[in-house]
Amino acid sequence: MERALDDRSAEGEAARVLVGTALNDDDAEFVEHWCVQIGTRAVPGSPLLGLAGLCLGHAARRFGRLSDEALVLAQSLAVRAEADPTDVDGRALDGYDDVRSFLGLW
Repeated sequence: MERALDDRSAEGEAARVLVGTALNDDDAEFVEHWCVQIGTRAVPGSPLLGLAGLCLGHAARRFGRLSDEALVLAQSLAVRAEADPTDVDGRALDGYDDVRSFLGLW
């Protein structure tokens, strides 16, 4: 995943790894760390941004908690997706809906 932050040709593999991690890894801190890394460091327009938001939603569902940093990021990615879907795709909106639902933030 680190490589994809410097080399966009690696984004497809990074996406598969990020989703697999969010859905299957039992280490909540590890999952959140990579969602935050991808969500804060990927370039505008990268499909990894929306995916990071979606995976934060998976983490909220699976672990029942997120750090304040991850919560702020999930909201920020959703706001960006709503404002400009060419910057962050709509998966960030779905992820933020999950975050709010599973963490009781409605």
